[in-house]
Amino acid sequence: MTSITDASMSDRFTSAMEEIHNKHLKTYADIIDTAGEHSQSHRQFVKSALDTCLKKCKEDDKLFETIQAFKKDLEQKDRSLKEKRHTISEVMSEVQEKEMQKEDIIQKIDKLKVEQTKRKDLIMSQNKANKDRLRNLQKARLVFQDHLGLEIRTILGKTQLVKGEKLQFVFRNINPSDPDSAYIITMGIKEDGSYQIVSSDPALDCLTVLERRLQETNNLPAFLANVRKEFISLARR
Repeated sequence: MTSITDASMSDRFTSAMEEIHNKHLKTYADIIDTAGEHSQSHRQFVKSALDTCLKKCKEDDKLFETIQAFKKDLEQKDRSLKEKRHTISEVMSEVQEKEMQKEDIIQKIDKLKVEQTKRKDLIMSQNKANKDRLRNLQKARLVFQDHLGLEIRTILGKTQLVKGEKLQFVFRNINPSDPDSAYIITMGIKEDGSYQIVSSDPALDCLTVLERRLQETNNLPAFLANVRKEFISLARR
């Protein structure tokens, strides 16, 4: 057994202790280096994470601004759409009103066409009736003027009641004591084509009845014959 007092033993112990110490120092140095590397890596990671977060925040802010801009644009478009809908509604109301006016005008035009057709038919009917009356007047003129001394005169009325062209039938040879004495009846034609007795001289009480019968029968010669009879009856009183 080597003695503890051996000088070489002391040197080896010291050497061993230094070697252990150096190993520990190396280990500590490695630990410090590793900790420094980890710290640097952690700082870089934190910086990178912070940069990423800042970038993400900027992107989020930009995205939020874009969303807000889209929202405002959408609100503006919504207001514009409502205004256009209101305008369209007003235009549609105007169109419907014009369509109603158009239908009303078409109905009025159709009604006017019907009335015009009726008026045209009435005028044609009146013209035909007037022609018939003229023929009757010609016949009456031939009968009464040639055989009974009837004189037919055309006159123009001066009052509103008898305004327009009228006919006077002048009867003679009524009163045997005064054959040239004139018995006159004045008549015309109304707008509807019917005969109108304006007056008689001298006045006949039954003139209204004779006029109504003339309008019913449209027989002018018979009417004149009846008038002549009434004048003769009146002259003999």
